[in-house]
Amino acid sequence: MQWKGYSLNPFQIEAAHAIEAGKNVLLAAPTGSGKTLVAEYAIEHAVKNGRRAIYTSPIKALSNQKFRDFKSAGQRVGLMTGDLTLDPDAPIVIMTTEIFRNAVFEDPARFHDTDFAIFDEVHFVDDVDRGTVWEESLIFAPAHVRFIGLSATIANLHEFGSWIRSIRAQELAVIEHTRRPVPLAHRLFHPDAGVFQLAQRPRAITFHERARAREQSKGLRVGRRERERGRWGDKRERGQGRRLTVGPRPYVMLLDEVQHRQLLPCLYFCFSRKECEIKAERSMGRRLLDRAERARMQTLFEDVCARFELDPAADPGLHGILGRALQGVGYHHAGMLPIHKEVVERLFTSGLLRLLFTTETFALGINMPARTVVFDLLRKFDGVQMDYMKSRDYLQMAGRAGRQGIDKSGLVIAILEDEDLADAPLSRYHSGKVEPITSRFNLSYSTILNLYDRLGGPGLLDAYDRSFAAFQAQKGSASARAKKRGAARAALLARIQILRDAGYVEDKALLPRGRVAQRINGYEIQATELLWSGVLDQMDLHQLAATFTALIHEERRRAEPRSHRRIPGPLMNSASEAVRRFVAIELLHGVEQTIKEPDWGIAAAVDCWSRGGTVEDLERLAHTDAGDVVRTLRMAIQMMRQVRTTVGKGQQLAARLDEAVVAINRDVVDAKRQFELG
Repeated sequence: MQWKGYSLNPFQIEAAHAIEAGKNVLLAAPTGSGKTLVAEYAIEHAVKNGRRAIYTSPIKALSNQKFRDFKSAGQRVGLMTGDLTLDPDAPIVIMTTEIFRNAVFEDPARFHDTDFAIFDEVHFVDDVDRGTVWEESLIFAPAHVRFIGLSATIANLHEFGSWIRSIRAQELAVIEHTRRPVPLAHRLFHPDAGVFQLAQRPRAITFHERARAREQSKGLRVGRRERERGRWGDKRERGQGRRLTVGPRPYVMLLDEVQHRQLLPCLYFCFSRKECEIKAERSMGRRLLDRAERARMQTLFEDVCARFELDPAADPGLHGILGRALQGVGYHHAGMLPIHKEVVERLFTSGLLRLLFTTETFALGINMPARTVVFDLLRKFDGVQMDYMKSRDYLQMAGRAGRQGIDKSGLVIAILEDEDLADAPLSRYHSGKVEPITSRFNLSYSTILNLYDRLGGPGLLDAYDRSFAAFQAQKGSASARAKKRGAARAALLARIQILRDAGYVEDKALLPRGRVAQRINGYEIQATELLWSGVLDQMDLHQLAATFTALIHEERRRAEPRSHRRIPGPLMNSASEAVRRFVAIELLHGVEQTIKEPDWGIAAAVDCWSRGGTVEDLERLAHTDAGDVVRTLRMAIQMMRQVRTTVGKGQQLAARLDEAVVAINRDVVDAKRQFELG
């Protein structure tokens, strides 16, 4: 079967036939195997028949990339990410999954001519924080909308498919493809054993034990902590005790070999932003580009800066990016300014950036493969402790190894610490077997209010019974199933009672407070409590900007929390007290994870920014990465716009909210300007 000049492979043909037959499609296939072609086939099918198609993704960067892809193909396409709304009535609209779910509740009529909703990375159903959004979208979307679910490998794909069959009217084709177009070769590295295969693990352990015995026989005090310091070479070196030199750091030894064997370009995954920066700086001496390549890199960098109207001379961050890039080195993480990340991505796609140190966010969706992938650690901080990562996470990142049409195979190397030799679940990683996805269904107050308005209390309880959580709870004995169902319904009834006690709902309808919260997506309870308290009416534009960012901002979970805290002022205290009214009601009902209270940690930075401060001021006063602050400011802008719409034109508060948005939506924060330039 030929389509758009491509010879479709069997799984793509099966999907195309299912689309033509009026079915939903659930497709699991490895990264780079051609899943997107199935989405494009469904989109063309819809548009050809005078219908619309919606493409949803979990992150804004992926939505933006898809928009550009469709636009460059000459198609009329819209974009809705919260940051940006461009041509929302186009026959093809790219949006984040949250925007899709919100539209399902707020304006289901807008889907009257929609044929397909494509869910990219549908395994995000398993995401602890956001998975429920995927479930709500699948459950509550209008009955005529068909779904194309795209995912990497899912262990319980058929269980997930059976659930979708139970909630959607159309037939479902479940398609699984396991062969990668560019196969992966997995290797391990330990400084005492070099690079080795999993089958050689016992031999590597023997080499390590001999090395330790030699060290002890020479009287060297090289315990695990000292070895770690020798490896990391950052703040751990400043810990107590004398640092003992144990030869080159393991990552240096490995990168020497990767470079020598001409296995570049390489994506080097770290689970610490600081480690990305440190290792990139320490790799500057590698000189991975020759003179001609350096000249091409310089020209490319200047072209990218010209396109985005950037001035490297006035931006130390850009100057640093160029300095590293001229050596073929870079780093990329979520704490960077969005425009700086964009520049690094453009440089990487050129193939001239040979060694990129990055966090796991680089692996999600954005198609930027390399010859080799290296893991700095197999354990990461999960907010509570260091633990081995999931197989799904490992494979998502490992899947970036191997460039189609260039490499015969992709190489994946994991650097092992001493205890990893015996303890790491290496067989699980190398086998390609992933964990089954689990429902994270947990109706938000916003969803409860929307469903309560449409279905009432009994209908809301029935909504739980349609969830993937309820479907998975059907395992086990009849009494166990009844117990799970009873517990879930009790939790839902408790949340309805909280809303009743807080004055959001009554027996059969929403109260004015509930109507307001229903129209706000994200932090809807906090915003409603602030509106009802009257504290927002007392604030000027700078205080409004600081307050809405405080609702969103949350100190990053880290092993070593920072100690700085700003003492809140009177209006800040009043805002916090307004939110605590609802928190107190939750606590009375035994809720452990209450709604988030305002965090004023970046209030001083936001106040300075709203008065015309610089990016340097922003980073200095926030005591955190500028990229995090910019992301929070962009979310605050979305929220202020929603509240302004809810308040209505002609109100003083609405006018001040407009002023606050204008004050902070400039320069690096202005997502629309960055997007349009790029």
